[in-house]
Amino acid sequence: MTASKPRNVPPPAEGARTNPYARFIPREELSSFAAWALGDISGTAGAANSPQRPREPEPAPVDPAELVAQQLRAARQSGYQDGYRDGLVALEGFKQSFAAQTTTQVGTLVASIGAELDALQQEMAKSLAATATHLARRIVRSELTTRPECVAQVAEQAIDALLQSARHIVIRLHPDDHALVATAAAEAIAARGARLVADSSITRGGCKLESDIGGVDATIDERWRRAAAALGCDDSWNGDAASAPSPDRRA
Repeated sequence: MTASKPRNVPPPAEGARTNPYARFIPREELSSFAAWALGDISGTAGAANSPQRPREPEPAPVDPAELVAQQLRAARQSGYQDGYRDGLVALEGFKQSFAAQTTTQVGTLVASIGAELDALQQEMAKSLAATATHLARRIVRSELTTRPECVAQVAEQAIDALLQSARHIVIRLHPDDHALVATAAAEAIAARGARLVADSSITRGGCKLESDIGGVDATIDERWRRAAAALGCDDSWNGDAASAPSPDRRA
């Protein structure tokens, strides 16, 4: 490896050394230029070239009274919102409780009304049945008075109710009905070999049959009791129903 030889730089000419333009550029040769001002040289070159930002103004001091007023307003607003929310919750709970209580009360009232209506209907049905039997008794008594011969039909029906094998048939009836039955039901009596017996204990309009195998109670008292029982009344022929609404208890 060989060392490079230093280049021989000729010294400047004498005229160039004394030329005033050797270190400055003539003004005529400059196309444009601007004045340069010394900036902040503590930072980087980019920071030196950036424009300086204006300083932000310091905030004005807050008045303690105004600060307390703001805090008070914020507390009031928060309290209002909390109270409004709690009020809505309480109102919803009250509505649900009131609805449940009202439903229970209405249900109890409806049940009570239903029970009272049922009792009233039963009472009305009893009163209606008692009134019907009361009127029917009057009609039957009037019919027996105007048409006493109907007892003959009763006797014939009682004879037909007995079995054909029955023997020794005895027909007991009121003395006033004896002649009517003997005349009007003579054929039925003769066909079964029955015998008429006057009995004052038998109410007019009815009869009682006896035989060797059983009997038939066709008295007006028994027939009326069965008819009244079918209407739900505990009634007897000699008196009004116990549940009759009328104070007059005599037919």
